[in-house]
Amino acid sequence: MNRRNFVERVALTAGSALAAASSHAGEMAGSAATSARFDVTEKAVAQLQAAMQAGTINAQQLVQLYLARIAALDKAGPKLNSIIELNPEALAIAKALDAERKTKGARGPLHGIPVLIKDNIATADAMQTTAGSLALVGAKPPRDAFLVTQLRNAGAVILGKTNLSEWANMRSTRSTSGWSARGGLTRNPYALDRNTSGSSSGSGSSMAASLAAIAVGTETDGSITSPCSLAGLVGIKPTVGLVSRAGVVPIAHSQDTAGPMTRTVADAAALLTALAGTDPRDSATALADQKKTDYTQVLDRNALKGKRLGVVRNQWAASSDIVAAAIESQLAVLLAQGATLIDVPEVPNATKYGDSEMTVLLYELKADLNAYLTEYAPTAQVKTLADLIAFNQDHRSQEMGYFGQEHFINAQSKGDLNTQEYKDALANNHRYARAEGIDKVLQEHKLDALIAPTGGTAWLTDFINGDASGSSFTSPAAVAGYPHITVPAGMVRGLPVGLSFVGTAWTESALIAMAYAYEQASLQRKAPTYAKSVNMT
Repeated sequence: MNRRNFVERVALTAGSALAAASSHAGEMAGSAATSARFDVTEKAVAQLQAAMQAGTINAQQLVQLYLARIAALDKAGPKLNSIIELNPEALAIAKALDAERKTKGARGPLHGIPVLIKDNIATADAMQTTAGSLALVGAKPPRDAFLVTQLRNAGAVILGKTNLSEWANMRSTRSTSGWSARGGLTRNPYALDRNTSGSSSGSGSSMAASLAAIAVGTETDGSITSPCSLAGLVGIKPTVGLVSRAGVVPIAHSQDTAGPMTRTVADAAALLTALAGTDPRDSATALADQKKTDYTQVLDRNALKGKRLGVVRNQWAASSDIVAAAIESQLAVLLAQGATLIDVPEVPNATKYGDSEMTVLLYELKADLNAYLTEYAPTAQVKTLADLIAFNQDHRSQEMGYFGQEHFINAQSKGDLNTQEYKDALANNHRYARAEGIDKVLQEHKLDALIAPTGGTAWLTDFINGDASGSSFTSPAAVAGYPHITVPAGMVRGLPVGLSFVGTAWTESALIAMAYAYEQASLQRKAPTYAKSVNMT
């Protein structure tokens, strides 16, 4: 494809998306009266479901109301730029679900609920799946990702796709989170000049701004939990294998997972219930049906009573004084709820897999991305990672104006997954992150979970130097493949911070219950004000 045809193709794609948005906007006129009476801002799934059951509103009207917020906040006003594409079929899907509710009743908690999904999750519909890259513009997957099928079966309305750090932030060693060539830069609704973190940046920003009821992100190391922490959200990175990765643009199968990004723990529990399940196309999910439950049934305000929580002190030490103080103040809430807090210096051996984690990611990126392109992007102009590297070079001005593709080049130089270097690195990761890491500290201190600051506050976006994210508590659970939940834990000079709960494999139910008890006792979630900037001095 020559450069002129490529540019024309991108323009046509963008034009189609805008036309779809305009069509939606025109359809909104018929529900003005309802719109004036019902405000979706900060509404939880249960509230929306109750309103639909009562006949106060229906799914079509909900879609219209969220589209109106997207037009006002994402495309105009503060211009968050969190949504990369709207689903032109959303209203039709909502209409069908409204009719089904009248004749058969609701399928469950997500019936008629608008959801946004990250643009690295395949959908076989009118939308594209591009991972934010121009290289996949026009490529249509032959089937939905399994998790999308799960959402559709639960009755959710897929409203659109969110922007992301291109290729889930695995292209360059000094990337700027929240930017993609296709979507541009996502902005933080708490301070528009600050970063959203990656790579599920659009899902985080859109949820903070109430642009949908719930959202799905993906994580390899921090890409659900970090954006959620910076946006005052609840994020669940599940045990690897609870949610299928089939149809998700990959980085590394040993760490990749999708998970909920929501404003409340209850919403995250409902969404995870829908997402989880065994998928024949993803062997890691073989135990998912046995391990999953209805996570909404474990919500318990008293779940912290009698629990032993390990306070990972080196994470406080690595945080700024003001963030450390803010999170420290929340320990009193946990104590008041009946938890016992045990100081632990650190997660053992966490420094022993920094290099080996990257080695594994590079090997698996090459193998997994090549496999994805073959199965889910057969019509794409790139067929392999090598093709993608060449594409980025050929379209340097559009793709690499701010940063390069060092990770891609390093991954392409690696051998296959039978290479001893890879096998040794993966074994090292699992040894030190699992048995001699998280499991070791949990067992030695007889702990139910580990807690720590999820990370710091949002940093200033910097296209010259890249991200300046500082310390975070994402890697131990990410490398182990274990569950990690972050919950809003307060504000630091107008910017949110989060408190993390981490456990061993398949302990989602216990972590969700404890996170819920903390959330209900603390109520630290605050809606954004869309400030242009904040003063941190």
